[in-house]
Parts: sequence; structure tokens; C-alpha cells
Amino acid sequence: MIYLLLLALIMILLLGPQLWVQWVMGKYNRQQEKNFPGDGGELARHLLDRFSLQSVGVEITDIGDHYDPDKKVVRLTKDKLNSRSLTAITTAAHEVGHALQDAADDPMFRLRTRLAVFAQLAQKVGSFLLFAAPLLTIATRAPAPGLVTGLAAFLIMGTNVVVQLVTLPVELDASFKKALPPLKSGYLEPQQYLAAKRILRAASLTYLSASLAGLLNFWQWLRVIRR
Repeated sequence: MIYLLLLALIMILLLGPQLWVQWVMGKYNRQQEKNFPGDGGELARHLLDRFSLQSVGVEITDIGDHYDPDKKVVRLTKDKLNSRSLTAITTAAHEVGHALQDAADDPMFRLRTRLAVFAQLAQKVGSFLLFAAPLLTIATRAPAPGLVTGLAAFLIMGTNVVVQLVTLPVELDASFKKALPPLKSGYLEPQQYLAAKRILRAASLTYLSASLAGLLNFWQWLRVIRR
């Protein structure tokens, strides 16, 4: 019984943030707001021009809203790019916030970008080591493969956790110091402030919630391969 309660608590902690983010984004993405003069894509373009970032583009994507620091492009999914919902408007402003961080050469943004590149490489190495560990066990009949598995788990999960710890303050800055001030300077009505803050907070936690869910999936997979 205690084991089941503990397992349920772990699942709530890992999956809860992701479910909350999805609920908030969906709730405010259904209604088209009449006071917005343009959609999410148009707002992103307007804000970029307002802050003298004409060289930064705005594109549609199907892999999630994000800012690409290499291509210098704000990418929004179709439901954000062409929508006048509160979720679309605030998400567009949040991604523009990352473009502002990039233009200002923000040290935390730079650190997050470098760590993300390193984490991708580390996770590829970790995945290779996980698949190689059983072969090492057969070939050597030594305890070393156990160490290899542990190293692989650290490379896959550990680097991801480090990236997320650095990502969180970057995301919060993009939401509340970069996106919210211009939104409150004439784009939002006072009665929309609270909902906008909720959406911006959810946008900040998107990557973290996805990583927590990923940790749960990896933990379950690791248990399977150890049996």
C-alpha cells in the first residue's frame, strides 16, 4: 500500500506540471479575443520591429513554439500564428522575449544554448552506452557494464536536469521581464492580466514539465532493461 502511494505521488510530481501546462494553454486558446488587432504571428512581427529586430523572422512550425537562435527565427505553431486567442498572443510575446535575450547577449540565455547543444551530444552517447552495456556483459562477464549503465543514465538524465535548471530562469525572464511589460503597455486589457500571467507561467514551465515526464518514461524503460 505504501509503495503504491509513493508511486502515485511520484507520478503526480512528474506528470502534474505537464497536465497543468496543457490545461492552462488549452483553456485560453479556445476563445478569440475581440480587442486584439492582430493574431499571434502579427504581434510577434510587430514586437520584433518595435525593438529593432527586423532581421529576426517569424515562421510556422509543427514541432512546438520556440525561438531559434541559430536561424534567428521565432517559430509558432499554426494555432498560435493565425489565432487571436489569449494563449496565442502571450505565447508569441514570450518567444519574442527569447529573441530579445539573444539580441542583448544575455549570459544565462547563452549558457542555456551551449548546454542544450552539449546535452544533445551527451544523450546520444548515453543511449549508445545503454545499448552497448549488455554486449559488454556478454563479452567480459565483469561488473563494468553496471558502471556503463550508470554513466549512460547520468548522461541521459543528468545533463537534461542541468539544462532545465538553467532553462527555468531564462524562461521566467522571457515571460515576466521581456513579454509581460509590452503586453501590459496597451495590448492587454486589465481584466486579461491575470490570465496572461498564468499563460506566461505555463510557457515558462513547458520545457520543465516535458522533461519531468521524460524522466518518468526513462525510469520505466530503465527498469525494463534491467530485468
